[in-house]
Amino acid sequence: MIRNIILVLLTIISFQAAVAQEVSTKPNPWTGKSDAELRKIADELAHKYIITDGHVDLPYRLETKNFRLTKEFIGIPVETTEGDFDYVRAKKGGLDAPFMSIYIPSSYQETGGAKEFADSLIDMVRGIADAHPDKFKIAFRSSDVEANFKKGIISLPMGMENGAPIGDSIQNVEYFYKRGIRYITLTHGKDNLICDSSYDTTRTWNGLSPFGREVVREMNRVGIMVDISHVSDSAFYQAVALSAVPCIASHSSVRAFTPTFIRNMNDDMIKFLAKKKGVIQINFGSSFLDQKIRDNQDQKREELRELLDKKGLKMNDDAAKPVIEDFRKKNPTLYADVEKVADHIDHVVKIAGIDHVGLGSDFDGVGDSLPTGLKDVSQYPNLIYSLLKRGYSEEDIAKVCYKNVFRVWDRADKYAKQAKDRAKRSAQGN
Repeated sequence: MIRNIILVLLTIISFQAAVAQEVSTKPNPWTGKSDAELRKIADELAHKYIITDGHVDLPYRLETKNFRLTKEFIGIPVETTEGDFDYVRAKKGGLDAPFMSIYIPSSYQETGGAKEFADSLIDMVRGIADAHPDKFKIAFRSSDVEANFKKGIISLPMGMENGAPIGDSIQNVEYFYKRGIRYITLTHGKDNLICDSSYDTTRTWNGLSPFGREVVREMNRVGIMVDISHVSDSAFYQAVALSAVPCIASHSSVRAFTPTFIRNMNDDMIKFLAKKKGVIQINFGSSFLDQKIRDNQDQKREELRELLDKKGLKMNDDAAKPVIEDFRKKNPTLYADVEKVADHIDHVVKIAGIDHVGLGSDFDGVGDSLPTGLKDVSQYPNLIYSLLKRGYSEEDIAKVCYKNVFRVWDRADKYAKQAKDRAKRSAQGN
């Protein structure tokens, strides 16, 4: 036993040393370039390479606006001043494959109807693509994205945030694969039938449930990537260890910068994910990026609560609205900036290597908390510029923008095909 532990530690130390040597010995390929030249290169690279974003909450934003694909609303995903995503801004920023989040609030776990709600959002995304075939197309695999990219069409792959629509039926995993879902975030804000949530202290299963283990295996079998954003630490380790395919964290950031926020991933988790060939996709929300901003938010939230209590008001009271508005005017929101997002990417690269980090903005999902320089999908070149300043090569940029995630996506597809072939041969043998 002691010998095995020593071997594991030596393997991890060797892995870390190799990563550190790779980072420290790489020359800066942009030495001598002016600031203006780097910005121009950043914009060129944003359009030269595919940019995939692991998590864009457009469907749920439109749902809350009672979006319907009727004539008067048909242009909303094309150009709008609302939200963080539309076609015009995406083209400006070079975004080619935003994973549309099929977000299922945890409330559906109590009320029922999760599967039906998921279907309605999937139908919405498909409807947008059908209504604008020259601009959007559903993507089921990375090769679809590449083909659409060559035609100048934005791909709309889909990921389901919260596995609650699976319910207690393992058959629903394949059902949602056939509907176009290509990753499933195992849970969201509360423990569900699959696993525990990082936000829920109940710890119903101390990780994955027995059914959750079946779900992970079935996701592998059909070709759905396992997304471990939102899950508890125990559920993370169990899912990553169990999965036969590398996992993703579709929209998580680095806990080293937010020690009290366990929704983010700590260094050991990131290293374990990397050891299993997975990818963490960095969330852009300011509260995911900076502990000082989290602390300020907590302090102001408590001050507002105390102010309302003194007036005998609750947050949802109509009479509270002017009080809240006045408080917020006197206490403006603090934001991180694009450099802080680059810091998170840097940290992952330093501890796990360039092959294990990507982008998972959470656009349209984190409200008024996006960092300066990354306020919407038009601004990815600002992040690329920041990485270029830090010495990231063109190939590094390509890996962060899409190659790392595509590697996992392709591996999920390949494993599912092999599983299907094995099952076919077994059936023929019988």
